[in-house]
Amino acid sequence: MASNSSLLLVLAVACFISPAISQTCSTQNVSTRFDSCMDLPVLDSYLHYTYDAANSSLSVAFVATPPRSGDWVAWAINPTRTRMLGSQAFLAYSPRAGARPMVDTYNISSYSLTPGRLTFDFWNLRAESMPGNRIVIYASVKVPMGANSVNQVWQTGGNVTNGRPGGHPMNPANMASTGVLRLTGSNAPSSAPGSAPGSAQGPTTPGASTTPGQAGGPGNAGSMSTSVNFGVNFGILVMLATIFIF
Repeated sequence: MASNSSLLLVLAVACFISPAISQTCSTQNVSTRFDSCMDLPVLDSYLHYTYDAANSSLSVAFVATPPRSGDWVAWAINPTRTRMLGSQAFLAYSPRAGARPMVDTYNISSYSLTPGRLTFDFWNLRAESMPGNRIVIYASVKVPMGANSVNQVWQTGGNVTNGRPGGHPMNPANMASTGVLRLTGSNAPSSAPGSAPGSAQGPTTPGASTTPGQAGGPGNAGSMSTSVNFGVNFGILVMLATIFIF
């Protein structure tokens, strides 16, 4: 039987296990440091992000795996609602095996995916490959002054034919890939210095780009807690209990 001191030691160690240890995003080596990250609930996708309240900017790295080689991935902000239509998206894909991903901006006003201007400023837009056939999209965007949150939409889509992305699958996970990203309050990142937005107009050039984007639009409020997988913590607790009890 375990002594009281052994049980207390197990409980103490368990209390100090950080929830971040169980997050996949915390083990990913993105090329820019961010204040926070979250495992998005569907589509094997992840978001690294930093909110800078001083200049109302949000810097992100969105990581996702295309369903097949040559398929696209996208991360977006919807200024008015938590759904795809109306989203202002960054969409990336690899034009061929081993090639650097191309990225462009899409104003999702219909189910036809056509590059277009966004309704908010953006800068430092680029895309890179990661191990495991993953693609990471980096971008900084201007959010409304004092916004508490933004509506985020993410997606992994169909193939790309002659540079034109096809529609994404209509599976339950694809239809559920929306949420609200909290910028302030609990479970939100701390403020950090960031680049200042530019004022040039027009969509970005595909590929790595630091071209500033175009004029701003409204935001929306809400809340979203950081996704945490407690299974790993529970497993560690069981292992420690086994060691100390037996």
